[in-house]
Amino acid sequence: MIVADNTKREKQEKQHPTPRKHKRLKNMVTPVFWIALATTLVLIGVALAFPRSFEKASTATREFIAINFGWLYLVIITAMVFVCLYLILTPLGKIRLGDPGTKPEHSTFSWLAMLFAAGMGIGLVFYGAAEPLSHFAVSAPEAKLYSRQALRDALRYSFFHYGIHAWAVYAIVALALAYFQFRKKERTLLSATLKPLFGEKMEGISGKIVDALTIVATVIGVATTLGFGAAQINGGFHYLFGVPVTRFIQLGIIIVATIIFLIDAASGIDKGVKVLSNTAIVFSLVLLVLALFLGPTVRIFNMFISTTGDYLNNFISMSFQSAPYAPSEQAWIRKWTILYWAWWISWSPFVGVFIARISKGRTVREFLTYVLVIPTVFSCIWFTIFGVMSTDSVAADHSLARMPIETALFGTFSHYKGGMLLSIIAIALVLLFFVTSADSATYVLAMESENGTLQPHTRVMMVWGVIVASIAAVLLFAGGLNALQNALIIVALPFAVILSLVTFSLVKELRYEGAQMGLEIKPETYPAKGEPFRSYEDDPAQVQDDPAQGEGDAQQAQGNSSRVQGDAQQAQSNSMQA
Repeated sequence: MIVADNTKREKQEKQHPTPRKHKRLKNMVTPVFWIALATTLVLIGVALAFPRSFEKASTATREFIAINFGWLYLVIITAMVFVCLYLILTPLGKIRLGDPGTKPEHSTFSWLAMLFAAGMGIGLVFYGAAEPLSHFAVSAPEAKLYSRQALRDALRYSFFHYGIHAWAVYAIVALALAYFQFRKKERTLLSATLKPLFGEKMEGISGKIVDALTIVATVIGVATTLGFGAAQINGGFHYLFGVPVTRFIQLGIIIVATIIFLIDAASGIDKGVKVLSNTAIVFSLVLLVLALFLGPTVRIFNMFISTTGDYLNNFISMSFQSAPYAPSEQAWIRKWTILYWAWWISWSPFVGVFIARISKGRTVREFLTYVLVIPTVFSCIWFTIFGVMSTDSVAADHSLARMPIETALFGTFSHYKGGMLLSIIAIALVLLFFVTSADSATYVLAMESENGTLQPHTRVMMVWGVIVASIAAVLLFAGGLNALQNALIIVALPFAVILSLVTFSLVKELRYEGAQMGLEIKPETYPAKGEPFRSYEDDPAQVQDDPAQGEGDAQQAQGNSSRVQGDAQQAQSNSMQA
């Protein structure tokens, strides 16, 4: 009855999305919206009223969490990687995210473009040249600065931070949401994925707390990213055209981008988000190809192959590296790896909801393979190209290492022919990722505010878009982005526990359904004793598909063999008597 009602509800939402537009906001949203909004406004209000005290307290809390619970982040995210591999390699990977025979709603290219733009986007452009440069010339994880080993470590850890581990977090959350949404006919809420563990309790206050925390984490993560994105666009304009770096310029960038993504959000996923995501991927590919051939091409290819080997060879050791006996290395891990893991965890509800929404019709194996492999390969190529360009440039010009992160990419391009063209494309790309991230976020926030509906009201999306942009702008003026980044890591701690429960709940439900479907790893046929299967002798037409039939054939073959031996003995006895 519940499944039928939910299916009927989804059809009604798709067929009749417009009559609800005249409703007031309070009639559109659930109490989760008000809880999350109040929590967010209180947090921002404290940050503005007591900026120094809040930043000092949040920094101390962040350090406490990183020192005492950094190991927990390492364990949880690495466990998610192995869960993904388990689901890919076992028969559970055959389960489809939807009813049997359901086809994907989006082409593979558009699907990958949308999930990549939502999942990484600005981060790649922001840190593509800056992170390898920092690891090589500013703060190396292990080796001496500017050394050959420092260069290897710089690219290896860039691969690590933006590779399989990051996408495993997104993949698990997105898979859980998509599985319960399209397979179990539940709402697209993180609380719904915990029903196998807690049952109907997730319909009460406990579920509302989980969903409200999801919204708060999404708002903080997106607002932080928008603030950094505006700073990078301003930095690019300053480096190229002499535009002053001021908070008013950055505010103008946020306002313009907000107008664009609100207009885009109103057009829906199939139009605005998909078109902008596809455009962003095309710009990314153009920038990659131009940089590859304008930069040290052969060196880039060699470094990509070598670093890929280093990354795979050190995959396990990096996954569990906490450096307990090396305080300086431990501090570096807290500053980079733990920060990234917390960042991916806090972003996972937003990215997971969005990826789940566009992934209907794909199998578990297809979903996980694509989400883990394709973005990881793309990220590794990205960091190789821009990392090699930046580290080669800083070796000749040490001043590049002292540049702010938001201008490091443009400073790198200035050392190569066609640098102006590359910089212009990069600024356009940052703006595109800026808009697509905010666009996707407003859609997800509206979904979560309206009890996980697939067709949220445009007015709710507009409200969240204005709120997120306003938070980014206010904190940019108050110098509170660093404090908000600290809050991001703090929020990630309880979320890490929630994601562990989500992972366990997902595996439990998949195993239950797999058992009901008969998805098990076992042989289908058995060879007869002394008669092994041989590809060069067996007739394929004789192979049986039924395991029971295979066992029967084996028993019958053994019986036939015994009868043949008995007949031979009888014939020999008759011959002797004769």
